[in-house]
Amino acid sequence: MGKVLEFPSRQVQGLAYLDGQLRKLLASKGADQTLIDFAAEQLTRTYAQLSESEQYSFSIQLPPGIDDADSEDLNQQINTGLEGIRVENHALMVKLVAQLVLTKVQLFQHERE
Repeated sequence: MGKVLEFPSRQVQGLAYLDGQLRKLLASKGADQTLIDFAAEQLTRTYAQLSESEQYSFSIQLPPGIDDADSEDLNQQINTGLEGIRVENHALMVKLVAQLVLTKVQLFQHERE
């Protein structure tokens, strides 16, 4: 039996940074603490769903006889391709998360008035 290559995804990074930036932005715009906390909670929930959707893994069974150099080359090529797809998808998903959170914040603010 040949070697098995594993391809786990990278964990989503930066939620704390986004939370901090959102809080600063809303505070600078005069938002009260209730609105800031609501927005941060929506960001956390929505971003967690995004993070869960990016958790993937799979295995590839290599045929017997593939040497270590070829195995490592295949591993690198597959990881590079997957990372390119992940980056493109992640950028789009972050934009969608931002739009969704903004919409929820606007609705929340409207309902409070």
